[in-house]
Amino acid sequence: MAPIVINTQEEIAAMRRGGKILADVLARVAAMVAPGADAAVLNTEAERIIAAHGATPLFLGYQPEGAASPYPAALCVSINDEVVHAIPYEGKVIRDGDVVSLDLGVRYEGMCVDSALTVAAGGVPARTQKLIAVTNKALYEGIAAVRAGAKLGDVGHAIQLCVEREGFSVVRELAGHGVGHHAHEEPMILNFGKKGTGEALVAGMTIAIEPMVTAGDWRIKTDKDGWGIRTMDGSLAAHFEHTVLVTEEGCEILTGLEA
Repeated sequence: MAPIVINTQEEIAAMRRGGKILADVLARVAAMVAPGADAAVLNTEAERIIAAHGATPLFLGYQPEGAASPYPAALCVSINDEVVHAIPYEGKVIRDGDVVSLDLGVRYEGMCVDSALTVAAGGVPARTQKLIAVTNKALYEGIAAVRAGAKLGDVGHAIQLCVEREGFSVVRELAGHGVGHHAHEEPMILNFGKKGTGEALVAGMTIAIEPMVTAGDWRIKTDKDGWGIRTMDGSLAAHFEHTVLVTEEGCEILTGLEA
């Protein structure tokens, strides 16, 4: 296991700047989600805005250990039963009633930040609206549990409780993670757990909290392209994520528009 990284004030300041760029890009791309929009066009626009800010797409060309090929885009566009990491192929057109998750990372001044959100395209049933709202709420419940001295299990427990009391399921095979010098660092931050268990958080750590939630069963499978991950039972999924800085008093969201 790699050691936990405690970032310097200069590195944290760079992540704040990168986080503001990421928030701007993600908000502008999310505003383009509508019936008839092509996922590849969303990706092209994300790449354009990132470049205009002088930043670099974090996911483009990313190839973690075990991956057969590098990720071919800047943006992940996961629709309906796709949970995460779905490639924005040309011709992947968003339809009325689709649930669309956008996951994006940028590197700026040598530091990485990561964020995600889910939006509905057109009209969706109340249950689908609730899935999206509960997943977003779970993100902030998890963030509220972050502070120096808190345990990883505190964060996972807060997310799990928020999700399961509303009748939804937390994906258990995927997790949040440390982020900073690299896209994925220690520690792994599960979206379920017991309070008071796991590693203690330390001020200066930067971590990505990201609940991935399904309307049905939590089990998942990987697409033939080796990237897209979807629910095994075909149920809808939602995904929200922020990069946060652990502080003595709590935490600071680095990827909010107000960062």
